[in-house]
Amino acid sequence: MIKFNELKIGDYVIAEYEGQRRQGEVTHLNGDEKQVCVETDVQEFYFDPKDLYPIPLTHEALLDLNFTSEDLADGAVKYKKGSFRMMIPRKNDFSNLELWYREDRRHNPNVHAIHQLQNHFLDMTKIHLTDEVMA
Repeated sequence: MIKFNELKIGDYVIAEYEGQRRQGEVTHLNGDEKQVCVETDVQEFYFDPKDLYPIPLTHEALLDLNFTSEDLADGAVKYKKGSFRMMIPRKNDFSNLELWYREDRRHNPNVHAIHQLQNHFLDMTKIHLTDEVMA
């Protein structure tokens, strides 16, 4: 389950309907009824937050968002997309990470899922994090 107040339009989540889970993108938020409209590969549909699940923050998920990775000599891994950077201390260890964009640096923010990373990215860069390639 994802809390309603954690979601923003454009966030990627997993939506469950009748036992089937599909990845989709949040397209609308209904604050009155606390429902979230998610577009999946099947259709656009409103879900209760209890039927939405986070996409875990993983190396593969970052590559799906078109991040590039760089292995550093000390074992750390740096992920890059445009001027945005994220560094983890060891390969596949996302428990302690650092985000930065220009002069905005965040040490160990509460980021465990893709939608949380998207929200930090939006807050720092003023553009939404998607799977489109950035220079």
